[in-house]
Amino acid sequence: MQFSGNSTIARILIMQVLTLVLIASGFFLMGTLQQAISAILGGMTAFLPNLYFGMKISAVSGAEARKIVRTFYTGESGKLILTVLMFCLIFQFPNIELFPVMVSFVATLSVFWFALIMRG
Repeated sequence: MQFSGNSTIARILIMQVLTLVLIASGFFLMGTLQQAISAILGGMTAFLPNLYFGMKISAVSGAEARKIVRTFYTGESGKLILTVLMFCLIFQFPNIELFPVMVSFVATLSVFWFALIMRG
């Protein structure tokens, strides 16, 4: 379950981490530490489920179609469940700011969609 450094999945995950760091740095430099922490948590809520999904999909590379499809659906279901759980956990922290959480979440998640547009 490793990604090759050149795989599409690896590139998307790297771009998501860079986006998360950029957004959190912006909130830190132009806002407060609490906003930066909120942005990190929001970005991680997009990144970690995508990492899980990427690991699931890369594990069945080259397998028969039925197994790939089954893994895709279980991976996507797991990704959605992880996202919901992570949002539930985030809002247990005191002083979390919703705006940085959502900006970072949406920006980090958007990397995937921009990668698909750029590739196609």
